[in-house]
Amino acid sequence: MNTMKNVLNRLHVGCLFSACIVLTPITLANTISFRDAELPIEERVDDLINRLTVEEKISQLFDKSAPIPRLSIPEYYWWNEALHGVARAGKATVFPQAIGLAATFDQDLMLNVATAISDEGRAKHHAFLRNSTISMYGGLTYWSPNINIFRDPRWGRGQETYGEDPFLTSTMATSFVKGLEGNDPTYLKSVATIKHYAVHSGPEVSRHSDDYKASEKDLSETYLRAFKDTISATDVSSVMCAYNRVNGLPACGSDPLLKDLLRGSFGFSGYVVSDCGAIADFYDEKSHHVVTSPAEAAANALKAGTDLNCGDHHGNTFSYLKEALAQGLVEEQDIDRALTRLLTARMKLGMFDENNTHPYTQISESVIGSDAHIDLARRAAESSMVLLKNDGILPLKSSSKIALIGPNANNNSILVGNYHGTPVAPSTPKQALSAFLPKNKFSYAPGSSLTENIYAHFKAVQAPVFSHTNAQGERLPGLVAEYFSASHFNLQPALRQIEPNINLPETGIPMHRQPNQEFAIRWHGLFKPQKTGNYAFNLSNIDAYLDDIPIADTMHLEAGKTYSFRAESVIQKHWHSNVIAPDIRFEWVNTDVDLAAEAIKIARESDVIVFVGGISAQLEGEEMALQIDGFSHGDRTHISLPKIQTKLLKALHKLGKPIVLVNMSGSAMALNWHDKNLNAIIQGFYPGEQTGPALLNILYGKVSPSGRLPVTFYSSVDDLPDFKDYSMENRTYKYYKGTPLYPFGYGLSYTDFRYDSLSLSRNKNGLAISATIENLGEITADEVVQVYLSMPDAPTEVPQRELVAFKRVTIKSGRQEKVQFTLTGDQLTYVDQSGVRQPYLGTLKVLVGGGQGLKRKDNVVQDTIELK
Repeated sequence: MNTMKNVLNRLHVGCLFSACIVLTPITLANTISFRDAELPIEERVDDLINRLTVEEKISQLFDKSAPIPRLSIPEYYWWNEALHGVARAGKATVFPQAIGLAATFDQDLMLNVATAISDEGRAKHHAFLRNSTISMYGGLTYWSPNINIFRDPRWGRGQETYGEDPFLTSTMATSFVKGLEGNDPTYLKSVATIKHYAVHSGPEVSRHSDDYKASEKDLSETYLRAFKDTISATDVSSVMCAYNRVNGLPACGSDPLLKDLLRGSFGFSGYVVSDCGAIADFYDEKSHHVVTSPAEAAANALKAGTDLNCGDHHGNTFSYLKEALAQGLVEEQDIDRALTRLLTARMKLGMFDENNTHPYTQISESVIGSDAHIDLARRAAESSMVLLKNDGILPLKSSSKIALIGPNANNNSILVGNYHGTPVAPSTPKQALSAFLPKNKFSYAPGSSLTENIYAHFKAVQAPVFSHTNAQGERLPGLVAEYFSASHFNLQPALRQIEPNINLPETGIPMHRQPNQEFAIRWHGLFKPQKTGNYAFNLSNIDAYLDDIPIADTMHLEAGKTYSFRAESVIQKHWHSNVIAPDIRFEWVNTDVDLAAEAIKIARESDVIVFVGGISAQLEGEEMALQIDGFSHGDRTHISLPKIQTKLLKALHKLGKPIVLVNMSGSAMALNWHDKNLNAIIQGFYPGEQTGPALLNILYGKVSPSGRLPVTFYSSVDDLPDFKDYSMENRTYKYYKGTPLYPFGYGLSYTDFRYDSLSLSRNKNGLAISATIENLGEITADEVVQVYLSMPDAPTEVPQRELVAFKRVTIKSGRQEKVQFTLTGDQLTYVDQSGVRQPYLGTLKVLVGGGQGLKRKDNVVQDTIELK
């Protein structure tokens, strides 16, 4: 064996995990086998495990794995996010939110997006290494994508998913995982984690205690299908288990889910990480409380197959494994099994290799927010937008005078959704349209808040409101800002300077520091409002005081009155803190302004009204505290557009001007009145940092809309079962018995497509399907061809129709394209009541078209074939 070659001559072993380690010859001699990239990974993992004590082994099973100084192993933070761009680690290209990426129905585009994300993630990781930075959001193990089924539009985290259909979800997830993990036969570019396994889609408020009941049929047909298919197609490296119970057992401690299905039937060989705090829920009296002690919880999870414990905010439950070992609840081989899976992933990431020995170390920081990535973000945003209605008003004429109205027209929140980084080149609809149109052709007014007392048009408070007095007694613009190189104010400031406002996401931290260093900032000076009124404040990671009184959400201020001002921000390391890229803001809005009157005034003087409304991640998201009409703890209690926006739209409609509604939301919206009365409707989702340019290109016809709905838009939640009911009966397009407002797969174009010549034939590979599509219009445009099957002769209840294939094609004006599909395996089966797939025999109905043929019947072709 060549493990000792050149040992005495080598004093430096490249970068391990998140730091560069200098080793002595003796240390190298003790550790060279697990560092030797020429040895098989299995041998290297075994060598490292054999060197560890039980305590050291246990210390590696946490999301914040402890250092092992005697082996020169630094700590490692497993927790990182990359849902639609590298998140929480400073500037990175922000692509459309996951639900918008699903709306593209474009697996090739998704692969390119995920490849760009992993390029930027690798570049950031190695930049952190060069700075000897070890921190959360600095590693290569990403807890993305979210492949839960968006079964109910009330779920606030549905925006993170690829929609309501398991086939669409697994297809898009497969491309995302491949893009994140790379295609090297030995090394991983990064680790993708499919989550949340399983049966997880709200409500948010009770996810730590709920027990969701799912039949074997629903498990196989809906809830587990995307996990099974993604694992089969990608051999993904990681799975995150969910908070909730499934049929009585916590998901992170369920033998049926983790042993029998995940590792048994699905053949998963990677590691399982718990959602953060999920194992503590096992014994928490306010949560599942299925065991009575932390040691039992740790043993239960480990033996079921959860390998990595996330949750230091609850106390790392796996720290009780030593106690569980002493009680005989687990054996050391259980710990070794989990550690083998975790170290295998680290080895494949190249974290134990010498520097520059694997293919992904040379990715330059120049890729972050590169022109190519920004262009890709714009194209993805264009492909994600869905045209729901158009009476001919779109595309707009460049000669028309536009009134841009709506709370989301200049709201940065709708660019990013949740789980995002800091955009490199953010552009709102207002920014893009105001730059494109002459001043005499454009006007803007927010028109309303998002919903009652929730504002979207906050602005950073600026000088001359802020001022300070210098040593000579002169009053000058701006605030005195003092930066401290610790998370308290007991030191001399490391930096003191004058700043015009408090808005660090834009300006960055001017103090020299390590990216993961804790710090504190104090601003002080004077505050003099220019207008008397009631002001709403938006404070992020900051406490602020006027005349030593804490600033509340809303305060009455008097014009010309000078208040003393002080604001403090302390950024510390803890589980929900972002030390690398903290979001520190101090913003306000005058709530006495008659926003509706402003909007109606500019609308009267316009030719066309473009209303950018909807909701945002300020209202829908993960386990939030918010409870107002329509929203509860991140979820939605109804799916109507907020009343204040519809009220304004009705007032604008009375003016008789054409109205284009652009709805920004991560979930379906019941746009009933709007569909009947407005001229055009675009569903934008949360389109990423290039929202503005993408929407501009759609509105003015540079690009034809080509997004398709990845979810059903219902007329009301009254049409749906109870939110907590996990039966799939009357849910999603496959089982819903009513008439949807807009069906799954639906979307219009600026051209018309005609389908013809549908051909169905059996061959040795399965079922061959082909059809021709002709672009009848005058522009080149994309069409999303969809294939649906119906099985009327199945001996049990089956989906009324099911998506089994799709393809995005670009067709020039007047040209025809032939599309071909071959259906094999599970695509020609149904699921029986016991959850087992059975071959389908009988009449098979096949529909090929630009949707399901529910809203429009003129863009589909249908036929049948007998399966014997």
